[in-house]
Amino acid sequence: MNNESYPPLFNQQSHQTQIIDIDEPIQDLEDLDLIPIIDLQCLSLDKLEEACKDWGLFRLVNHGIPSKLMTQIQDQAKNLFSLSFEHKQAILSSPLSYFWGTTAQTISGAALRSPKTISWVKVINFPLVRLSESRFEDPLLDSFRSLMDEYGRHQARLARTIYESMVKNLGLDSRLSKSYLSESTGFIRVHRYPRIPKGNQAWGVGVHTDSTVLSILNQDQLGGLEVFKENKWILVKPIADSLIVNLRDMIQAISNDLYTSAKHRVKVKKQEDRITINYFVFPQFDCTIQSPKYKPFTDKSFQAQAQKEIETLGFRVALDNFKLNA
Repeated sequence: MNNESYPPLFNQQSHQTQIIDIDEPIQDLEDLDLIPIIDLQCLSLDKLEEACKDWGLFRLVNHGIPSKLMTQIQDQAKNLFSLSFEHKQAILSSPLSYFWGTTAQTISGAALRSPKTISWVKVINFPLVRLSESRFEDPLLDSFRSLMDEYGRHQARLARTIYESMVKNLGLDSRLSKSYLSESTGFIRVHRYPRIPKGNQAWGVGVHTDSTVLSILNQDQLGGLEVFKENKWILVKPIADSLIVNLRDMIQAISNDLYTSAKHRVKVKKQEDRITINYFVFPQFDCTIQSPKYKPFTDKSFQAQAQKEIETLGFRVALDNFKLNA
């Protein structure tokens, strides 16, 4: 592999190693989509409840995002990533960030790499707050910023609608729980999982849960996302014009463990680059999450604990550390 658009890490032959057990069973039935489907146009609270409890993940359809916008986002992401590595480093500066080999960041926004593992991924991080007011000199980047701003507004609408439906199902106090999801914290991560030589496989992202409230994924047609359920890994098939909503650690705590934070991973084994667009949203930074099964914690303290664990252990176990019986 020798591509000027890649960071040096991905051009080094030493990192092209077989690190996945090929014989590990994956539930992949060619003509069957196992992931629960939620139709936003006729949202069923019962179906939503079932998906949140049993899976922690569901496929969202009829979400109201124009197909043209979703295609434009994917196409422009490919164009942006195809720029030379040096050029991307020059233009992807604050408030954006560009990093690779990990999907984790410190509280200050720096890349947080595990001392034990390297993820086969590159990331551009777009904070959405005040994105409409930002301007970039590079015309391609500024065009992408405009698309991100429009797309981010759709994502905030979806996140709020889904979250408020969860609040109804859980019977939470709407005034108290309003601070548990703050659109001002939202950001979009554009992931590029580099192609890998035939016969090799790598982790785009290893097994994990995430420390947000929820995320909303727009993936291309290559696939690679897998979710763990009932002691087996299930492929989350890419289906055009659908989105994947993934429940995260915060909602598991808020729901008092009624909902599950989906354990998932990303496998890279294709000879093409895979592009995904993922929206994340958090509680207000200083609000306190309260649950009978967990010690009270803020997003700030939760992220600090997660950062410490990645730096020392190489992985994150933050939610378990806040359990009262831990």
